[in-house]
Amino acid sequence: MHNYTELFDIVNDSDQVIGYATRQQAHKYCLYHRSVHILVFNTKKQLFLQKRALTKDTAAGLWDTSAAGHVDKGEVYDIAAQRELCEELGLCNQQLTPLFKLSASPYTGYEFTWVYKLETDQELVLNTTEIETGAWFTPDEINSWLNLTPETLTPSIRFIWQKYQQCYC
Repeated sequence: MHNYTELFDIVNDSDQVIGYATRQQAHKYCLYHRSVHILVFNTKKQLFLQKRALTKDTAAGLWDTSAAGHVDKGEVYDIAAQRELCEELGLCNQQLTPLFKLSASPYTGYEFTWVYKLETDQELVLNTTEIETGAWFTPDEINSWLNLTPETLTPSIRFIWQKYQQCYC
């Protein structure tokens, strides 16, 4: 399912491009690279979470942010966020709000990560090669979930949700 030869920009600890590597190399050697995560809320203030397909190369079968993905070689964060949102949820050409940037660390999979927000009631069209299923959850349900069974959520969503709660709640 994955193209292990797709190319990512490799960056230094200041998020400046210093080269490039394949997806497989970036993950195998814990090279700093870039990703995006999008939190999609509806007007009821529920957050859509996706359960990653079992065929994913990392965190297969775990629950994650609404949409997420790597920034490809030569791509910028904002374009990657639009691309991932369209590819995974069928929401194309949306007005995303940048929320915050996370530094590369083991918590982020050695990825500098920009987190975006979208509020919409548009119908989502799930890409079933990427997503097993998905559902809308209230913040209280997510907090309870994090306390009871955090291992069913990706490390990324656990880290992102904690930061989101600190900054926006």
